[in-house]
Formats: sequence, C-alpha cells, structure tokens
Amino acid sequence: MPTLFRLLITILFLAGLVYAGMFALVSFVEPNPKDVTQRIPTRELLGETAPSRPVGMPTPNVTSTPATPPAQ
Repeated sequence: MPTLFRLLITILFLAGLVYAGMFALVSFVEPNPKDVTQRIPTRELLGETAPSRPVGMPTPNVTSTPATPPAQ
C-alpha cells in the first residue's frame, strides 16, 4: 500500500509541475500577431491545366468519369 501512495503522490506532483508550467506560459508569454501571406499560382485559381509533361514521360490514364462496373 505505501508503494501505491508513493506512485499516486509522484503522479500528482508531476501533474502539478505540468499545470504550473502551463500557467507560467499563459502568464508570461505574449503572442505577437503578424500577417501571413501565401502565394497561390494563377493556374490553380483559373483552373488551367498543368504544363505539358517532359519528353519521354507517359501520359497518365486518368478520366473525369467513374469507371462502370462490368455487367454480370
């Protein structure tokens, strides 16, 4: 039984340290808001296709319609 109490007290002590650390961060750290800019390529906005594939690369077999299941 003393081992169980020692374990519980150790866990509570560690939880208290974590809580104190979080409280210290909230109290002493001030966030600095700043503007974030991310450039989006025009071709993605306008829906243009990607540039042509390099010579020697096969064209992927991709369609915009789903494949129909085989008839049974």
